[in-house]
Parts: sequence; C-alpha cells; structure tokens
Amino acid sequence: MIRKIRDALPISATVILLAMAGTTAMADEIVNIGHVAPLMGGIAHLGKDNENGARLAIEDINAKGLTIGGQKITLQLDAQDDANDPRTATQVAQRLVDDNVVAVIGHLTSGASIPASKIYSDAGIVQISPSATNPAYTQQGFKTTYRVVGTDAQLGPALAKYAASGLKVKSIAIVDDATAYGQGLANVFEQTARSLGLNVLSHDATNDKAVDFHAILTKIKGENPDAIMYGGSDDTGGPFAKQAKQLGLRAKILSGDGMCSDKLSDLAGDATDNVVCSEAGIALEKMTDGKAFQAKYEKRFGQPIQIYAPFAYDAVYIVVDAMKRAQSVDKAKILAEMPSTDYTGVIGETTFDSKGDLRHGVVSLYHYKSGKKTLLDVVKM
Repeated sequence: MIRKIRDALPISATVILLAMAGTTAMADEIVNIGHVAPLMGGIAHLGKDNENGARLAIEDINAKGLTIGGQKITLQLDAQDDANDPRTATQVAQRLVDDNVVAVIGHLTSGASIPASKIYSDAGIVQISPSATNPAYTQQGFKTTYRVVGTDAQLGPALAKYAASGLKVKSIAIVDDATAYGQGLANVFEQTARSLGLNVLSHDATNDKAVDFHAILTKIKGENPDAIMYGGSDDTGGPFAKQAKQLGLRAKILSGDGMCSDKLSDLAGDATDNVVCSEAGIALEKMTDGKAFQAKYEKRFGQPIQIYAPFAYDAVYIVVDAMKRAQSVDKAKILAEMPSTDYTGVIGETTFDSKGDLRHGVVSLYHYKSGKKTLLDVVKM
C-alpha cells in the first residue's frame, strides 16, 4: 500500500511518508508502574509526598532516556488512591493488575500494604513499599514483597532504648491507634521497654479517626508517667500531643515515623517541642545526595519533603535497575532480578534479604525545636 501511494506522490511527499512510517515503527513502548497511597483524608499529605517522589523518578528517567532490550521505553505512573483502607487497597491493587503494571510502588501504610500484597503476589508483580514498617508485610512468604525502609522491629527498640538511655525515663504510658502500623509499633516498643526495666503503666487504644483524647489523657495524667508512647500518624498524633500539653502533662511524647513529619507543628502547635520520634531510614540531611534531591523536589512541587519521598524515588529506580539487568519489561523477568538488587541511589545502598527486607536497616531519631524537625541521632540496626 505504501509503495502504491509513494509511486503517485512527488519525491518530497514520499520522503515525509517514509519518515512517518519509520517514526511509527520506532515509537516508544509505554510501560506502566503503579503507585498507591492515600490521596485524601488525614494523611493525604504523606501519601502525596510518596507519589511525588515516584513521579519525580519517572520524569527524571524519561528525560534521560531509557532503552531496554533495544526498545526505547517511556515510563508512565499509574497513581491510585487507597484511602488508607484495607478493602479499598485490595480493590486498587486489582485495578493495577488489570492495568498491566510491571511493578507497584506502595502502599504507604502497613494496613494497606499487607492486604494488597496477596493481590500482587497472585499476579506475580513486584511490590516495593517506601514506608510500610510492620514486620508482617514481608513475613507472608510472598516472593513479590519488598521495602526500602526498616521495620517496627527496629523502630520500636530504637525509640525505647533512647527513652531509657537518652531521656532517662523510668515509667511509660502507651497509646496506639489500633491500626496495623500503630499497634504493631506500640507492641514492639512495649516489649523492648519492659526488657530494659522500664515501668509500663498502661497500654490504651484509640482509633485513627479520633480527634478527642481528653479521656485517655486524663487517665494517664493520674498515672504521672515520665513519657507517653503514641503509636499512630501525625493527623491524630498532633492533636494528641496538643491536648496532652493543654491538660498540663509534662511527659515526653514518643512516636514513630507516621508522626515524624514536617506538618506536625501545624497539627500540634508548640507541643511539638515535647515530641521525640523515629524514622525507619537515614535522615535526608545524612543522604549523600540529600540536599540536591531536596532542592530538585521543592523546585518541582513547590513544597517541602514530608518523610519518604526519597525512598519512593529510589524504589522506582530499583525497578528500572531490575529491568536493565533483565533486558526486559516483562513483569516475571523483573521479579526474577529483584533478589540480586544492589543499587546505590539517594537513600544509599539497597540490598535485600530473602524476605525482601533491607539487609542493613537504619533508624533516625528526631526532636522539634521551635516547631522545626531536628535530627537527634542515626542508629544502625
């Protein structure tokens, strides 16, 4: 057909037609990578932070150009909202499977990552969470589950040990938000605290939608602990710390990475200066390329990094690194390359153990000075 049309056209038109035919033949292959996090609700800012990190990686890789197996590739981010709800998380996971993504970056929370992980496992799709810390996520026997952060089994002990040795506390009250993340972190913290000889006065539960903590805090005030450990995210942890101060509690508020955000000062006011929190990864200012990444992120999105954007960024690059080693964008071949990952990026070197956890976890401890999140220490686990 092209020959017949060409014979009837002038030379200039023939050249244009052949060029168009060649362009069509060499068109980039579109490869979808999924990302899932809550994009509405109390922790939407954390979800959007992760999504931004993944999106920035996609844009950087596309700008540099990517060729796999001789074919030019254009990556596309398939971003979904799981509302931090286990049921929605499984529905979204199935949607990504149906969209034929080759890998998934997410989910944000353990409560969403764990139920969704079976969907990805059944489909043979790599799942890398930039932020899910509950140990159970990688203890299900799935070959598809990975994470680029430490776990609650590291976060909880690091926080408890700092409470005992750094803050010299003797008694603790514990409250969790009854989520897989908050409860898991609080339980591990409690185990370590007891093993260190700290007096655990009480362990109460609230929920991740709570706004009024006066009843629990009034009870705790009567117990007069040296510190209160709160297992939950900043959307509830901020009001928790604020109300504790309003009630006159002098106890330090200890928490994990879910509460350890730059937005905490907006939620807790000057009560942030009484908070000590831990993150399951190296601090941004300790990353070799942390400052450069921060500048690039803020220029692109016009807002500061919350917590795990660099980890989501590297997670995308880890998937692409597996593609390059496989010389394929086939999801099964990408999955086959994941165990041999040895990638050095913004967050440092990433290698995985047989379960998909980092071989060498790091925990960063923070406190707040005049509402500004400030690094206390980095602990290798």
